[in-house]
Amino acid sequence: MWKTSFTTLIVGVFVVYVLHTCWVMYGIVYTKPCENPKFENCLKPYLAGKTRLQLSIYTALRPNADGGHTLIHKEEDFDVESKFERIVNVSLPKKTRKNGTLYAMVFVHQAGISPWQDPRQVHLVTQLTTYMIPKALEVSLISGEETTTGGDSAVDRPVSHWRSRLTLNVVSEDFVFDRDFLPSDVHRYLKVFQNGKKMVYLPLLFVDELSNRVKDLMEINSTSIELPLTISYDTISLGKLRFWIHMQDAVYSLQQFGFTEKDADEIKGIFVDTNLYLLALTFFVAAFHLLFDFLAFKNDISFWKQKKSMVGMSSKAVLWRCFSTIVIFMYLFDEQTSLLVLIPAGIGSLIEVWKVKKAFKIQIIWKGVRPTFIFGKSDESERRTEEYDTLAMKYLSYLLYPMCIGGAVYALVFLRYKR
Repeated sequence: MWKTSFTTLIVGVFVVYVLHTCWVMYGIVYTKPCENPKFENCLKPYLAGKTRLQLSIYTALRPNADGGHTLIHKEEDFDVESKFERIVNVSLPKKTRKNGTLYAMVFVHQAGISPWQDPRQVHLVTQLTTYMIPKALEVSLISGEETTTGGDSAVDRPVSHWRSRLTLNVVSEDFVFDRDFLPSDVHRYLKVFQNGKKMVYLPLLFVDELSNRVKDLMEINSTSIELPLTISYDTISLGKLRFWIHMQDAVYSLQQFGFTEKDADEIKGIFVDTNLYLLALTFFVAAFHLLFDFLAFKNDISFWKQKKSMVGMSSKAVLWRCFSTIVIFMYLFDEQTSLLVLIPAGIGSLIEVWKVKKAFKIQIIWKGVRPTFIFGKSDESERRTEEYDTLAMKYLSYLLYPMCIGGAVYALVFLRYKR
């Protein structure tokens, strides 16, 4: 009765969690508009006036442009509704080539006026460089040929890498905000000025940091005089902008808690590489998968906790599963896989070790700091099961050993390993 009540409680908490998540997502996507545009509380869009705009992008060694800035690209007749992609070559200052940083300053301002002199300009500053451990060199055991891989090298000192993509967005819809219901996430991107009796907000400019992927990074060295930068622009809806702001803040928070650029990149891929509707469906599928995993985990623990005999069960299969799980965990650890994958694999390995202890009836007695292992005895039924188990493993080995040898030969010839 207690188990049923516990399961019901877990399912109830899960349902509440899903409903709460749906409510939070609705609050992010939906923004209450100003019901009467004539009210003083309404903030009207600057883009509704169809003013000629210009997009200018500068580079600087400091985010406040102290020490000078360089113009790398401009769109003199910037149409907010027209998407584009430009590739420009950016000259790197000497300080940046010596493991330094470089910033991009993106301005949307009135055409024909310098952004530094336009009081109605909006701008954002973003880093064009990031620090990451260099990719490791791997070598073929047969030919000795070296190649660069996606794994981290043995050098622990992070070096400066070039972000080869700069993705920009502007909210193109003529949305009228109500100052009493202004979303806090949009507030920091909002710049308002008085135009007669009306309050007008300037274009909502956004730099999409989620599009900066590890695969697009290029290592900067002393010979990197110029590097290419792909500038992409597209419009964005207000709902998607708010959702993207929350996701960027979440990724930034994870990085503050110790997530590396590689860990954060896997999370970015979930949002960038997936359609939003498919992402919502994936969320529900993943949530139910998590629930079923938890229930299966609980039942598995309960089953082995109550198991007193190995009659009808293969102890060798339990042992081999424990061995393979530990090998997989050690491989993931060596590859410095994301903690999102490494932690569940480590927990699974501990559970498999516990199962081996139960299957072989192992008792651990500590004599000071030295452990002593005592194996329990099997009864007649368990010994009969072991005989069948040994016979089955014998026939299985006829298939297993050639596959292991073939896999080892293939890995020796075609795969490369870290130095």
